[in-house]
Amino acid sequence: MKDIFAYINKHSDLYVKKLQTLCRQPSVAAQEWGMEETAAMVAAMLGELGARVRMIPTAGYPVVYGELPGESRKSLLLYDHYDVQPPEPLDQWEHEPFGAEITDGRIWARGVADNKGNLVARLCAADAWLKVRGRLPLTLKYVFEGEEEIGSPSLAGFAEDYHDLYHADGAIWEAGYKDAGGRVQVTLGCKGICYVELRAHGANIDLHSANAAIVPSPVWRLVWALQTLKGPDERILIDGFYDDVRPPSPRDRELVAALNFQAEEMKERLGFDHFLREASGEQAKADMLFQPTCNIAGIQAGYTGRGSKTVLPHTAMCKIDFRLVPNQSHEKVLRLLREHLDRHGFADIEVIDLHGEDPARTDPSDPLVGAVLGAAARVYARPPQLLPTMSGTGPMYLLCQRWGIPVVGTGVGNVASRAHAPNENILVEDYIEGIKHMAAIFQAFAATEES
Repeated sequence: MKDIFAYINKHSDLYVKKLQTLCRQPSVAAQEWGMEETAAMVAAMLGELGARVRMIPTAGYPVVYGELPGESRKSLLLYDHYDVQPPEPLDQWEHEPFGAEITDGRIWARGVADNKGNLVARLCAADAWLKVRGRLPLTLKYVFEGEEEIGSPSLAGFAEDYHDLYHADGAIWEAGYKDAGGRVQVTLGCKGICYVELRAHGANIDLHSANAAIVPSPVWRLVWALQTLKGPDERILIDGFYDDVRPPSPRDRELVAALNFQAEEMKERLGFDHFLREASGEQAKADMLFQPTCNIAGIQAGYTGRGSKTVLPHTAMCKIDFRLVPNQSHEKVLRLLREHLDRHGFADIEVIDLHGEDPARTDPSDPLVGAVLGAAARVYARPPQLLPTMSGTGPMYLLCQRWGIPVVGTGVGNVASRAHAPNENILVEDYIEGIKHMAAIFQAFAATEES
């Protein structure tokens, strides 16, 4: 790999410019901003590699598919997304969200960590192989979707129709970061999600708050309903919610015990002084990966502007995300929530299913895992950390595990990348190392064919 690594070092400026160019193109699916232009740019980047490129239409934004043949029968799927989060709040950015400027050794841009840095790094790794060796050691299949940040609503249809096209022996997922100690994390799964909106209704218009003596308040209805979902001990009170939860295996616990989780650094960096339930750092580490959650993502009702306005709102709403663990399912949790509200006298509360994804997990003994870890050892100064799952969510199950494709996640972000927040960034050094890691994965996974 020395020749390929040397090529990457020599052309690092070019590879950085490729990433800057893509980051300067807005692609906010939630705001319908720049999506067609970005899909075309990504397709062109694949075309420059000589890939067979298809722009596959969906009910939403297209999936950009590319395929590059290799020497062995082995194939590797590379999943990424070209959409990014909205840049707001704009006043909290210290750099232009779509400027992709470089200061302090970092590239600053919306989407640079999540997920354009990984997307471009995987293209550049293939470019280095082709320029140095003339041919890849295995077939690469790129799937770039444009709706991950809005819940991948069209990806299930794509997977159903095209899983034979993109089927591979393994897949590299879009997400990956270095921890606070500078060790790259390798992940073997993700949590699922059930994301809902609850709505309570009162009168057909807002009223003077003097009417609160006789007219029902939808805000209080919503508050009372929310109080039934979770107790002060953080336990979720929906009957049957925990019935399908699969406890972590002994191997899972071994992996978590080995993680370097810097609890005090995290609390200091984020400005809080204790974990939920006064958990120790060791317990918090396990909870982060293995516990399902019920989180209120937002509440809206009535008047919250400057000064006073005495009003009885006619509607109230909130958004809730449940993070799910094996073997929970989005559909069952949605049904249990509806039944819970009905049973507690809140049949009038409307439940709107916004989106859901099931949890996914890859066996630590899968050959792909060993290939990714072995490749990391060739690139990084410190040994990687192996996580049985991410604490976040993605469409991993519906795209890969459902069809028997093992998945491993790794990438170019860092603990301070601020994904989804103002001043998103990655380190230039991490980006170049990420290209090398991906190039080494190509070789290592191709070699597993012989074992």
